[in-house]
Amino acid sequence: MSTTTSVPAPSVAPLSEVLPADPTLLMGAGPVPIPKEVARANGIVINHLGPTMDAVVARVRDMAGYVFQTRSDKIFGLAAPASGAMEMAVANVCWPGRKVLSLTIGTFSARLAEMASNVGADVIRLESGDVRQPVSAEQVRRELERQKVDVVTMVHGETSCGVKTVELPEICRLARSHGALTIVDAVVTLSAMPMPMDDWAIDVCFTAGQKALSSIPGVSLCAFSPNAWRAVETHAAPRPHWCYDAVRAQKFWGEHQYHYTAPTSGILALHEALRLVTEETLERRFARHELCSTAMQAGLEAMGLELFIPQSVRLNSVLAVAVPDGADGARVRDRMTTQFGVEISGAFGLNIVRIGQMGEQCRPANLLRTLEALGRSLVAEGASLDVDAGMATLAGKLAAGV
Repeated sequence: MSTTTSVPAPSVAPLSEVLPADPTLLMGAGPVPIPKEVARANGIVINHLGPTMDAVVARVRDMAGYVFQTRSDKIFGLAAPASGAMEMAVANVCWPGRKVLSLTIGTFSARLAEMASNVGADVIRLESGDVRQPVSAEQVRRELERQKVDVVTMVHGETSCGVKTVELPEICRLARSHGALTIVDAVVTLSAMPMPMDDWAIDVCFTAGQKALSSIPGVSLCAFSPNAWRAVETHAAPRPHWCYDAVRAQKFWGEHQYHYTAPTSGILALHEALRLVTEETLERRFARHELCSTAMQAGLEAMGLELFIPQSVRLNSVLAVAVPDGADGARVRDRMTTQFGVEISGAFGLNIVRIGQMGEQCRPANLLRTLEALGRSLVAEGASLDVDAGMATLAGKLAAGV
């Protein structure tokens, strides 16, 4: 038997030759910068079973309950991006024969509808008719009175266009009064703004580690209310997913039994991210996010830019900014990265750029650096802006705390 390899080993330089000499400031729609405590925890590997992991998991669930503002003990972490948590949420309460009303605003609310359809549910999409407006509670009420629905899906904040479902509490309570479960995407809102799961009658809620929680990508959270858990337990077999099966996940997260090899380093990182949230407290964290986002919005407008979404339904954690006529958004973002070391996000077919205002992004130095990078890059594209006025307004708002 020959031991000679037929495919030669590639010559690969160290990772340091790929990464920029100075870290890029991540100010897009995620991932976001992480605190040193999170980075340190992510460098530790422990056994995924045993008393140490059991203690970590118990702590993560307790802290996650505080962040979700739920007394439910059915909270699971999973080795997946937010789309994996979305899949867990959908696949465990939607199945053939179930009717799902999906409130669709943009890319990620549409993904909920697609996933529900993929597991065999009968999906009805309900749209506002305007990409700059969320679906209203009145629209939902009319639909629920017209037909029997088992599940209603929605996003708290639509990351793709910067719209907030401002009537989410009313919609969730309406759904419950009509006997329907609710699934809420809180990927860019959990810990950035109030969203009390129990008080708002949310049944299934999920989020990502790498957004407002300021943890690493690849470990997410999904929580089920007692109502939702009863539906999970009545799910007709066979279940379509193994890793995302909530009953199997409960074996690990609730009973400390083997499910699959847990992402131990990522869970340790999530532990520290959640611990930092609890130390700051939700009240102070909400206030910090509100201050930073409103100050940034004022700076952008003082500079001469237009915010894409009306203030009444504007998502604070991901700001959508209209690209001025004549400017190329892709070139602007490239210039921001190469010349200023700041990265923001493009969009999904809209002529906007998106600025994240989540977790560690919401620090004054980050905001000032980002606004100047955006302004100078747009001016280089020919846009007529008053960068100094924008900077002065942002700095003034941050200093005044209003």
